[in-house]
Amino acid sequence: MSDARAIDAADWQRARLHVVTGKGGTGKTTVASALALALASATDSPKRVLLAEVEGRQGLSQTFDVPPLGTEETRIARTKPGGEIVGLSVDAKAALLEYLQLFYKLGRAGKLLEKFGAIDFATTIAPGVRDVLVIGKLYEANRRRKDGRHRGASPAAYDAIVMDAPPTGRIGRFLSVNSEVADLARVGPIHSQAESITDLLESEQTLVHIVTLLEEMPVQETIEAIRELRAKDLRVGIVFVNMVRDPLLDDVALEQARNGRLHKASISGQLADAGVKASPELVDGLLQEAYDHAHRVDLESEQLALLEETGLPLVLLPALPEGVDSGSVRELADILLDELEEVGLTR
Repeated sequence: MSDARAIDAADWQRARLHVVTGKGGTGKTTVASALALALASATDSPKRVLLAEVEGRQGLSQTFDVPPLGTEETRIARTKPGGEIVGLSVDAKAALLEYLQLFYKLGRAGKLLEKFGAIDFATTIAPGVRDVLVIGKLYEANRRRKDGRHRGASPAAYDAIVMDAPPTGRIGRFLSVNSEVADLARVGPIHSQAESITDLLESEQTLVHIVTLLEEMPVQETIEAIRELRAKDLRVGIVFVNMVRDPLLDDVALEQARNGRLHKASISGQLADAGVKASPELVDGLLQEAYDHAHRVDLESEQLALLEETGLPLVLLPALPEGVDSGSVRELADILLDELEEVGLTR
């Protein structure tokens, strides 16, 4: 799987759209939030970053402890160097109404279509078109430039965009917008927009990052997603290995636990020294936990080796002992910045 070239510092600098995907339960939204904070916290100059979710789960508002996000771009965080995070929840129905007004000047007629259910019908019956509309919102945001070269651009330009994207099981289809709408709209504005979006997604401006855990199913799904994305000419950036925990035992104790050679008398003595009554049941339970822990460490090492075979940069992020909130995500962003430098993507 290492035949495709891994990204380097130059690739990282050129990227403006960061798509974050991952199997459900891997902490995709948390990592997307930390990445947005890390990008906004760059020390060379303050960055303005758009952080957008496309599934309507309101995970970003919960992470940053702000009111539920709507379809308007809303500042949700600031960083110490003077950067800021702007949040957005992309809604397909609102995007379609905006699209109809932009290209067909429907105005109040668009509201009537919504009233009679036509908008819901359109965004449900044609999922490919729905994805074009959803990604199209971020495509338009990406076109904005602070230098004003994009005619008619809003003043709300961004240095980077982070998309909290659908999970790995759907990411390939979600990002293949042009092929999805080819049979539905061979010509016209939707077809043109789909082609423009595809050009962006396949360009050096876009990187797709995958969040995983050191467990068999998430790692296998990550490897399959990498193959699929590469086959679709989409550039895979970083594999974020989330919720990494350090072993509780040193190498010698792990080897003893792995082979069932931990000394019962020694454990009983240590418990007694700590003021704990060392019943045979307690000692046997601790020995079993140590055995299970040692094999868990082995499994994680095996999964990490499989991820290393992809040839992609791996960024390991620790488990957050106090859970996820705005403060802990900022801590994770600081760790992420250090890890990016460690793998050679930043200086």
